[in-house]
Amino acid sequence: MSQLLTHVKPDNDGWVITMTPEMARAAGVAEDSLIVFYLSDGAVAAEILPPASPELRAEVHRIADKFRDAFTEMKRLGD
Repeated sequence: MSQLLTHVKPDNDGWVITMTPEMARAAGVAEDSLIVFYLSDGAVAAEILPPASPELRAEVHRIADKFRDAFTEMKRLGD
């Protein structure tokens, strides 16, 4: 693997990594796919998620724009 894994986002359930082109080719999946690693009882499980479709991306941006003020207020208030 010629690149460092720089797109790692830990969350409460696992780690989300943007697959490098080499990883995607080795797995036979689309570039920009994500791999999610989970740790449980001393074992590692993984799941590959395909990249979002252009339609889904557009819908997410539409909703984010529509509710921008509400999201800003929720961020300001915190958890």
